[in-house]
Amino acid sequence: MTDPLQNLGVRATPNGGTLRVWSASATGIDLCLFGDKDPSWVAEKIPLVRDDANVWSTTSPKLKPGTRYSLQASGPTGPSQAFDPKLHLIDPYARGLARTANGEWRSYVQDDAFDWAGVKKPNTALDHTVIYEAHARGISKLNPAVPEELRGTYAGLANDTAIAYLKDLGVTAIELLPVQQFVSEQRLVKQGLSNYWGYNTLNFFTPHAAYASKAAQTGGTGAVLREFKGMVKLLHEAGIEVILDVVYNHTAEEGRLGPTTSLRGLDNANYYRQDAKGNYVDVTGCGNTVNFATDAAQRLVLDSLRYWANEVQVDGFRFDLAATLGRDAGVVFDPHHPLLEAIVSDPALKNVKMIAEPWDVGMGGWQVGNFPDGWSEWNDDYRDRVREFWLTDIGAARATGTAPIGIGQLAAKLSGSAGTFSQERGPLASVNFVTAHDGFTLADLTAYNQKHNLGNGENNRDGTDDNHSFNYGVEGPTHDATILSAREKATRNLLGTLLLSAGLPMITAGDEFGRSQRGNNNAYCHDSELTWLPWEHEDWQDDLLLVSQKLLRLRRENPALRPVRFGVFGETVPSATQMDWFNKEGLTMSVTDWDSPAERTLQYLAASTPEFEEFNRILLVVHGLEQPETVCLPEHEGVTSYELLWNSADDHAAADTHAPGTELVMAPASMQLFRAH
Repeated sequence: MTDPLQNLGVRATPNGGTLRVWSASATGIDLCLFGDKDPSWVAEKIPLVRDDANVWSTTSPKLKPGTRYSLQASGPTGPSQAFDPKLHLIDPYARGLARTANGEWRSYVQDDAFDWAGVKKPNTALDHTVIYEAHARGISKLNPAVPEELRGTYAGLANDTAIAYLKDLGVTAIELLPVQQFVSEQRLVKQGLSNYWGYNTLNFFTPHAAYASKAAQTGGTGAVLREFKGMVKLLHEAGIEVILDVVYNHTAEEGRLGPTTSLRGLDNANYYRQDAKGNYVDVTGCGNTVNFATDAAQRLVLDSLRYWANEVQVDGFRFDLAATLGRDAGVVFDPHHPLLEAIVSDPALKNVKMIAEPWDVGMGGWQVGNFPDGWSEWNDDYRDRVREFWLTDIGAARATGTAPIGIGQLAAKLSGSAGTFSQERGPLASVNFVTAHDGFTLADLTAYNQKHNLGNGENNRDGTDDNHSFNYGVEGPTHDATILSAREKATRNLLGTLLLSAGLPMITAGDEFGRSQRGNNNAYCHDSELTWLPWEHEDWQDDLLLVSQKLLRLRRENPALRPVRFGVFGETVPSATQMDWFNKEGLTMSVTDWDSPAERTLQYLAASTPEFEEFNRILLVVHGLEQPETVCLPEHEGVTSYELLWNSADDHAAADTHAPGTELVMAPASMQLFRAH
């Protein structure tokens, strides 16, 4: 049976282009075609015809690549409606957008032609994936090796030096903050600020034009899209995947007094959640919430994903406020919501990585661990516990003489968060992160107890106060060598925990060398050197970068660190990890060892159960108190020696080999990784 909602937007036909638009509430929709020289002058107006599925359509020989067009819709009045036939609206499925001199937007028929030259997606296995979260503009804006006219652009991101940097670092995927066309919120514009992060989407099918080079922006139909595709192609040639951070939960139309640019003017009653009085039901905190209880809104998301995954060849998506996409007609989160299940079961999206930010700000909005099989999820429990163990627990121990809790909760995170994610989904359902774009950078976690957001124009009210950070005695920059040494070791411990844990690791761009935002934990409105990636480093930053590269190499080389499945006691589960836990004496952990704040040392022996790689066994020793501790390396069947691979307290430590039963001294608050032979 033919799908009544297929082929929305403009599609080429032998008779020109056919435009199809969905609206159940409109009583009339007109296609406005604009003159080639004046995008504000309507050269022709064509009425669309409605079918039984509420799809309005027309065919015109003038709907050809480069043609600018808009929609004008009329319909009933009432609290849930917002029709204004004078407004020029964006086609929700427009693949090209241009702006007029007075700031209005025009859709245009896109030229999709591009030669991929046989380059295919890398299709990196999830257990080998390491995500690098970055900003498409900020990553190259300060790169001196990039030609000046390409800095801060898609082409700049794909420059040879940038790609070589990512390869040398050892990440496998770059996750870009929103690159679908967005605009700054009205509030920010009035303040003279801009939305740098991009979580305010105008259209779900067009790349953000301002991130293209000037040559592409003025290069005619298809030039911006070709630059974007060229970036994807070059990254793929280097074996690096591209994941897009996508914002489908709300749009740039904001609240009811916001700008009406597309969905609101076409069918406000069906596209946005409202109460009986027409008030928006906002579970996003952004003014509006797209109503995914409707088939049309679900289809809009699926068609957008298919477009980017197939025609633009991106490899995955991270869904902002993904809990919103799973809310039913009663605004209740349903883990079996048809949209959530369709995203991971659609044959057109096979092998595409799907990552949820598993919360929103509505009732019942925190849904970590509750998404369907096939999804990975940002694990904020992991983030908070790792920060607490290495930072706030240390700060509390300094202040009171005792850390607040033991090591058991950290152990659960190290081994894949089995208490959060089901046996069927396994450890790769957990996207492990210590930082993200939103919050302190890794270096700032060790340098600031408080946020410093005055530059955001909100009197330091914005941004979280729950940072789980510790400044080691001085707020902000210091020349105290003891404090600097403690901060740098804490940063290594945080990175080491992240990259040696079971799960899917995500690094925030710049954390690998200690980038700072001077204590700003909500730098969404700063398009400046505060947020751009610096390419010139101090010596300690170069040292930290070498540590990051080493940790990523060790992760690649040791399958025991990256299991695909959870193990089952008494069974051999393929591609899982057989885990044994020992205390500092080398004995099996007791309840006291797990829970006592005075016993924050453990030894984690993990052996792979090979399916596609050679057998591997590692020993990770974690010590979470600021006093040295003697540990006895555990005796275990099949283990004859332990080879030191990394020591967070001394990255230049010799790669010594020790027999089981050997006693070693762990430096205060440190980690050591061994390969067991």
